[in-house]
This record gives sequence, structure tokens and C-alpha cells, in this order.
Amino acid sequence: MLIAIMIGVIIVSVQFGYNKYFFTFNDKDGELYKEPVPSPNDTYSASAYYMPYGGAAGGVKIWVEITDPNEEDIEKTVYYAEANGNFSMEWKDEHTLSIVNQEPAYPSEDRSVELNVEKEIYHDRGLACDSWIMKSEYDTCLKK
Repeated sequence: MLIAIMIGVIIVSVQFGYNKYFFTFNDKDGELYKEPVPSPNDTYSASAYYMPYGGAAGGVKIWVEITDPNEEDIEKTVYYAEANGNFSMEWKDEHTLSIVNQEPAYPSEDRSVELNVEKEIYHDRGLACDSWIMKSEYDTCLKK
């Protein structure tokens, strides 16, 4: 019995460490939520995607991918969070994307942010911020 418990603890610990330090955005399989929004000079375009989880009592995850047409249409996820009722995206300038993701009745659930898409990413739970694999993809990682 003791051996079974120890093996269980080891498996859970390895899984937790792997999820925390080797996190990537590769497991996204959602549907288009917002059509691509081009940046002012068409350097980038931003598209939002969503994926429901947990059935009727669950929620919805939303993420924003930036496409750089000059880099063979390579997509980069810059935003990942729980979806709220009011969501929109707007370019402030060629490199700054403003994302509004708020629930007016619950101000503490506001996940709105302005990101420099070349240097910053946002993950509401901070998994991308802790990931050793993703450290080379951003200068600043923001979390709630």
C-alpha cells in the first residue's frame, strides 16, 4: 500500500511540474471568435478564438493570436484567459493591441490589457510566465 501511495505522489508531482514548467499554447483547438483585425499598417493581424470547457457548468477560454504576414503567416499567441461577457480588440498603434475582456457586473474579473505584441504576452493564470520553454518568446509576461 505504501509503495502504491508513493508511486501516486511521484506521478502527480511529475505531472504538476511538467504542466508548470513545460507549458506551451499548443493544446488550443477552438473556434474563431473575432475575425482578423489588421494593425494600422497591416504589419500584423489579430484573431480571437474560443473553446468551451466543463459542459453546462463550465466556462469558456479565449485567446488571441497575432499573425505576421511578413514571416510566412506565423501565428503567435499573445493572450490567453477566461472569457467574459464584454470582449473586443483594437490596435492602438502598429505594435500595441488593446484587449478588453471584462464582465461589468464583476469588476474583479476584468482581464483587459494592452500588449506590445512583439515583447509581451498575457496568461490569466501565469502558466506561460512560469514556462521554461516559453521564456524565449517574450520579454514581459503579464498575469492577473
